[in-house]
Amino acid sequence: MAIIKPFSALRPQPELSDKVASRPYDVLNSEEARAEANGNPHSFLHITKAEIDLPTDIDIHSQAVYDKAKENLEQFLKHGIVFNENKPCYYIYQLVMNGRSQTGLVCVSSVGDYFNDVIKKHEFTRPEKEKDRIEHMKTIQAQTGNVFLAYNNVHEVDEIIYNWKNVHQPVYDFKADDGIKHTLWTIDDDKIIEDISRLFKEKVPATYIADGHHRAASAAKVSKALPASEAAKYFLTTIFPASELAIMDYNRLVKDLNDMDADDFIGALHDDFMITHSAEPVKPSQLHEFGMYLDKQWYILVSREGTYSTDPIGVLDVTILSNNVLDKLLDIKDQRTDKRIDFVGGIRGLKELEKRVNSGEMRVAFSLYPVTIQQLFDIADSGNVMPPKSTWFEPKLRDGLLTHSLA
Repeated sequence: MAIIKPFSALRPQPELSDKVASRPYDVLNSEEARAEANGNPHSFLHITKAEIDLPTDIDIHSQAVYDKAKENLEQFLKHGIVFNENKPCYYIYQLVMNGRSQTGLVCVSSVGDYFNDVIKKHEFTRPEKEKDRIEHMKTIQAQTGNVFLAYNNVHEVDEIIYNWKNVHQPVYDFKADDGIKHTLWTIDDDKIIEDISRLFKEKVPATYIADGHHRAASAAKVSKALPASEAAKYFLTTIFPASELAIMDYNRLVKDLNDMDADDFIGALHDDFMITHSAEPVKPSQLHEFGMYLDKQWYILVSREGTYSTDPIGVLDVTILSNNVLDKLLDIKDQRTDKRIDFVGGIRGLKELEKRVNSGEMRVAFSLYPVTIQQLFDIADSGNVMPPKSTWFEPKLRDGLLTHSLA
């Protein structure tokens, strides 16, 4: 069963919350982070991507960058930009994007649960990405990256969160420059805190990593590197009930047709798909339906029965596309390393696919129906992993609002 705890967050002064809050470190490159933090000395990017305060030719994985992050965090504390909560609390984090809201519980989750597979995974991680955050955490003695978890709804927890939101004033409430509204409440009542901890221990057999596999893996390894730290035995998470979550599509672009012309390629697709022209951009409306954009024409592709497996991995549309198109016809064997393929999150829209194909940069684009939450749970429960770039979650949690100190 899931073990979670309240924690004493390191968090910004309320009047500075919108200035401190920054997009997650791993959705921005260094150049983008410099631009985003320009003119804002309070941006948490000065801590999560401290290379922005060093020469542009700096090795972003050098110790100098991690030392600068530590220095910047110390300055934030010294000047009262952020402060330590005076007692362990739970926090409620609500995000609203395009009129749709989702509300999660911010806590620290047990590293033991990560190792024992109570916290379930569905992606492989890359050692070099883990190493970056391991060194960052060890140097600054804090976890800045929030791991996005999901779980099957527990009515009693839903009720506690609903009631708390409706009775108490939030500590932060602002709309970010991307239009997403962020609202946070502090749960500081000892009885409510005890009830939440108990309910997770009694009624939540598993939580699932939705977004943040590298952050979770890094935190788990830091716990082994800091065996004397009780705080390091837990890591920063926000846990959302499944009913509140939506996964967006994660689409594909390919640079060439593997020496085929368009007619031969479409002809080969007929073996596994029923194909029709579309006068409009194709956003698939159901599983096993795909959009394809080629030579300024959209097509609807529907998988033929019997051309895919029905096991938890084989039934995924990303697997069907991988097996029947990318591998079979386009000779793309490893999507993680092949330079001929690129991925575009659904938040960028179908126009982004058209733009990159029309420019000549890419030859063909495929739009996919998003993976469902239940599919993600089923795959994680089976012990399997999804193909790369299978899920895209929006909105994303902001860094800097709640940080877990390891000191």
